[in-house]
Amino acid sequence: MSLQQFLLIIRGRWPMVLTILAAVSATAIAASLVMPNSYTAAASVLVDLTPDLVAGAGTPTPLAEVMQTQEDIASSERVAQRVVQLLRLDEDPKYREKWEKSTGGRGDIAAWLAKSLSKSISVPATIESNVLTIVAKSSDPKFASTLANSVAQAYIDTTVELKMQPAKQYSALFDETARALRAELEEKQRLLSDYENSRGFIADDRLDIENARLTELSTQLVAIQGQLQDSQSKQHAVIGGDDSRPEILQNALIASLKSDLSHAEALQDVLATQLGVSHPDYLRNQAQIHGLRDRLGRENARIVASLEATTQANQRRLNDVSAAVAAQKQRILELKHQRDEASVLQNDIVTAQRNLDAVTQRLGQTNLQARTPQATVALLTSASAPLERSSPNLLLNLAVGIILGVIAGVGTALLLESGDRRVRSDTDLVQVLGLPLLGKMTRIRDLPRSNRPLLPELGTRRAFNG
Repeated sequence: MSLQQFLLIIRGRWPMVLTILAAVSATAIAASLVMPNSYTAAASVLVDLTPDLVAGAGTPTPLAEVMQTQEDIASSERVAQRVVQLLRLDEDPKYREKWEKSTGGRGDIAAWLAKSLSKSISVPATIESNVLTIVAKSSDPKFASTLANSVAQAYIDTTVELKMQPAKQYSALFDETARALRAELEEKQRLLSDYENSRGFIADDRLDIENARLTELSTQLVAIQGQLQDSQSKQHAVIGGDDSRPEILQNALIASLKSDLSHAEALQDVLATQLGVSHPDYLRNQAQIHGLRDRLGRENARIVASLEATTQANQRRLNDVSAAVAAQKQRILELKHQRDEASVLQNDIVTAQRNLDAVTQRLGQTNLQARTPQATVALLTSASAPLERSSPNLLLNLAVGIILGVIAGVGTALLLESGDRRVRSDTDLVQVLGLPLLGKMTRIRDLPRSNRPLLPELGTRRAFNG
């Protein structure tokens, strides 16, 4: 359908379109006059988006999400039930009569009134603003303002309650957890104390003492090993006949015996030459030489025995110190093992203390939150009783009626035209008959004025009604 056809249809059926338009507009005016008056009051609250001073700063939440949550809370049934409590509507005989008539006395009157009030309360969505507007409608202007202010107060109270109630629950949970952790810490401390008492173990002081003792024993062991090697070398040298050893050279008796022996041996040669080997002086000198040699041998044996005794003593000392060093090492290993076990117990105590400190800190925060009735919203403006009604709006209803009347009239005209098709133009004729257009006659009033007297009988009749 072209625009020309549409206009021709409207022009052909304009009386019906105007009739429908007038009927719909009159209906809108009548409805506006019959509808009861309604008054609208609004109260606004400011949503505080600053971080909680007690809980500290957390992850920031987008403004749109925060405001959507606050809108849901303000329009919730919980807030509506608190409004019922604030206004004591459940005690009003008028509302109780309505409830009994509507429900037959079944159910909770507070819930029924809250559901009814929710229909009169709206919270328009806000964009890029942390101010929330609470709108209340009522046939009584004073009650509309009272309802808006009550909803704002109930919303603030509910916000405080929603903030404090989890804090109280968490406070009780943290308190119970803190008691359990404190008992666990005391038990671990008792285990460490019992372990130290049973082992005689006191931190690292005893280990330091034992390490110092091991160092001292190791020094003694090295010194004794040197002494043993020295005494063994001296013993082997003396046994091998090494007369150049200091033990031999520095012995005065051996030196005297060697001197006497040398003198006697020299005299022996002289006596053998002068007196002969059978002479008593020769024999006496020979016996003296044998005696000196026996004494010299005994003295050397005594020195060897002394060196051997020294070597054996050094060996015994070496064995004793070596055993002491081994025992001291074993003792240190045991002390290290005890220290490791004590470190495990000590680490358990540190972990338990850290857990207790963390829970205690959170307990303090939740206790403070549970005892601080600080709301994140505050009343910005109170609602006042409106002086003019908000509905019905006669001009608005009339405008809506006109628009609806035009739509209904035009729609009706198009609907009737589709059921009863009329030929209103040469285009319609071609489409209906399916024949080409050979000519077209016009109306008399469309002819030039000089030609009108030639056709007086036609008057203003149409030559062809398209």
